[in-house]
Amino acid sequence: MATITVTGMVLKAMPIGDYDKRLVILTRERGKIATFAKGARRQNSAFLACSQPFAFGKFELYEGRSSYNLASASISNYFEELIMNLEAAYFGMYFCELVEYFAQENDDGRDMLNLLYVSLRALLKESIGMKLVRYIFELRLFVINGLSPQVFQCVNCGKEKELESYYRFSSRAGGLLCGQCTSDAGDTIRISPSTIYTLQFIVSTPIEKLYSFTVSDEVLRELRRCIDQYRKLYIDKEIKSLKVIEKIF
Repeated sequence: MATITVTGMVLKAMPIGDYDKRLVILTRERGKIATFAKGARRQNSAFLACSQPFAFGKFELYEGRSSYNLASASISNYFEELIMNLEAAYFGMYFCELVEYFAQENDDGRDMLNLLYVSLRALLKESIGMKLVRYIFELRLFVINGLSPQVFQCVNCGKEKELESYYRFSSRAGGLLCGQCTSDAGDTIRISPSTIYTLQFIVSTPIEKLYSFTVSDEVLRELRRCIDQYRKLYIDKEIKSLKVIEKIF
């Protein structure tokens, strides 16, 4: 049986039988894959630590016709600080669940994996705040998956200047609407120029520089309204970890 080596992160780990686990891994080379870690639930297993969510590193896999089996792993980051912080861990679980929703097997997972990695690290930066990290992560994940809203000009007339004037955001319309344009979508949200600039930054800046700013409470509220609305339009599945976050935090 041939082996391959991939770089990735464990998104989910589920018990199988008495001692095994089934892992869902987001990989740089092959997108989302499922692999079986035999004996991973035994206390003395070499796979015990590497078969936990957030484990990031290189995984050597036996490649079968329809599945993979874990041969070995070299983990470079277990995200121990994240796991020890209950709030950060829940946000991290949400990020992993959302990535699992979008990721596909045999796709290039480079950008999504990079976004997930830097976002988990950002959750531990007190200066940013986990809620802002969440909204940045959500919007940029949409961008990576070809679902970016238009935030640089009005989706109706194409006007892209005078951002100091009245603008609204509409998920159903596909992004910004200027003060002269209307929409039958019925979901418009009036937003400030600062929020527009923030949306533009999230959509266009390199992933490595995403978590380099903070926003006012007003902008944070507007971001939440826009991105919550956008997520509900494009995700047709209940995200369990999100319900926990919104209830507890």
